Amino acid sequence: MGDKKIVVFIIFLTAVILFGGVFVLSDSTNTSQVTSSTNAKAQIPQKEHNFGNIPYSGGNVEKAFIIKNVGSDTLKLSNVRTSCHCTKARISVDGEESPSFGMDGISSWVGEVGKSRQAKLIVTFDPAFHGPQGIGPVNRFVSVDTNDKNNSQLTFTVLGTIVK
Repeated sequence: MGDKKIVVFIIFLTAVILFGGVFVLSDSTNTSQVTSSTNAKAQIPQKEHNFGNIPYSGGNVEKAFIIKNVGSDTLKLSNVRTSCHCTKARISVDGEESPSFGMDGISSWVGEVGKSRQAKLIVTFDPAFHGPQGIGPVNRFVSVDTNDKNNSQLTFTVLGTIVK
């Protein structure tokens, strides 16, 4: 009787390990991997925006940042993520809009910005997300991976002060 329990336990443990491995591998393949290019060049006219005073009850505020491709290869944008759940980001390229990304920005989405074209990174901040205890200064980040060999991760900052 004891041997049967050991065999059942080993089979159960093996199944758990296999299931866990499949889960981890499938999750890791969801992340976009883009091959770097010496001829894709991201140019960012503005990396930071200060909203100033943001009314707590005033609703969400947005800022659109421009990402230009000044290289001769297609610029690829991927793995968009934010520093907090109160901040969301999406990218618009040639009228096509990405899904909304947040702090859990694992995605297979890749945006392609052609030569001499540009994309918009639209950042949305919710001043009421943290409740009344969130009153005061805020500083949030959005990062975007690129295939620009010299600029593989772009970081954008929005800041301000939440007021009642």
